Amino acid sequence: MRRPAILALAAVLAAGAATVHLASSASAAAACYPAWSSSAVYVGGGQASYQGVNYQAKWWTQNENPATHSGQWDVWANQGACGGSTPPTTPPPTTPPPTTPPPTTTPPSTPPPTTTPPPTTPPPTGNGQLPKHFLTGYWQNFDNPAREIRLRDVPATYDLIAVAFADATNTPGTVSFSIDPGLSASLGGYTDADFRNDVATLHSRGKKVIISVGGERGTISVASSSAATNFANSIVGLIASYGFDGVDIDLENGVNATYMGQALRDIRNRTNPNLIITMAPQTIDMQSTGSQYFQLALSIKDILTVVHTQYYNSGAMLGCDNNAAYAQGTVNFLVALACIQLENGLRPDQVSLGLPAAPSAAGGGYVNPSVVNQALDCLAKGINCGSVKPPRTYPGIRGAMTWSVNWDVTNGNGFANTVRPHLNTLP
Repeated sequence: MRRPAILALAAVLAAGAATVHLASSASAAAACYPAWSSSAVYVGGGQASYQGVNYQAKWWTQNENPATHSGQWDVWANQGACGGSTPPTTPPPTTPPPTTPPPTTTPPSTPPPTTTPPPTTPPPTGNGQLPKHFLTGYWQNFDNPAREIRLRDVPATYDLIAVAFADATNTPGTVSFSIDPGLSASLGGYTDADFRNDVATLHSRGKKVIISVGGERGTISVASSSAATNFANSIVGLIASYGFDGVDIDLENGVNATYMGQALRDIRNRTNPNLIITMAPQTIDMQSTGSQYFQLALSIKDILTVVHTQYYNSGAMLGCDNNAAYAQGTVNFLVALACIQLENGLRPDQVSLGLPAAPSAAGGGYVNPSVVNQALDCLAKGINCGSVKPPRTYPGIRGAMTWSVNWDVTNGNGFANTVRPHLNTLP
């Protein structure tokens, strides 16, 4: 979160284009895959047939009709017609069993209910009763030039507060948390007991508090099954001890999608279905679905609350049109970069814009908070865009995040006071 690193465009190109390429079509004479079911869960590589066409899933999906959710930017890849001289895996439409989809002669006026919005997958289970559009801010558990504040003094404009950060231990995957001695001294004495009481105070105000793991200097590694178990055990323990509502993954030195996904599912299974799970990748980490961070997001899409990408400290980056590099610190940058996630598998309610609260909060990429509102309008309503316009609107886009609450307070609360009221104007 605090690193002023500028990434060269060459690194972006090396990371791969944002576009998800379709798999090549299957032969017209190929046998049909098992019939698509609206209630079934398909993961990346999953296969299904629908109305005489084979499809393959690119990422986790449920209740997304292949006929209406296939294409360059959608979840299903069209593999071509099936049947031909090879008998399909389901009986012909004259004697369909109850489990098969309607025959291909079904009129378009009676599509299965799965083609009806809300648009894609079931609503998130890990939203933790957060507002439809909400503001996230990081609270600093350390002493730096930003103003130190107790947790209970976080302004009421913030809906979700991420406590930065849990610390690595000598045991792989295990993390710990306690109030930083330097912060405590700056505040004239602030204890773990005070902090626990403050978490309860924020809960009484209807706020949510999560523990963030990582940051610029974080050295936490979850790269094995045993480390995943250690990570889950320690996070479950912190939730029980401090009353956290969830966990934020802000690992700026790399993430292993397989084992972190294992750990996050374990944590959720052992806590509650409303566990808040957020991620704060750097911009380059969400440039391509081939990156580990993007793979992690897609693999836990069914339990993921939101990804608030850090749209700063990045330099110029390619957008979802893959035609030009956009300079950070502009509305075009925010729209073009957010579009990558929105068009490559995440639901709009799982996408949030992360920006610095003040010029001093990051090495580059600061924008006036009004530009954040402009980008949200462009993405949600198709208005107030710059020269970049997304291929469609995303009314459900979740909101915004800032690094940090402390820097915002230092800067006169300009970010929260500008962006939070505007979130109420989104659809």
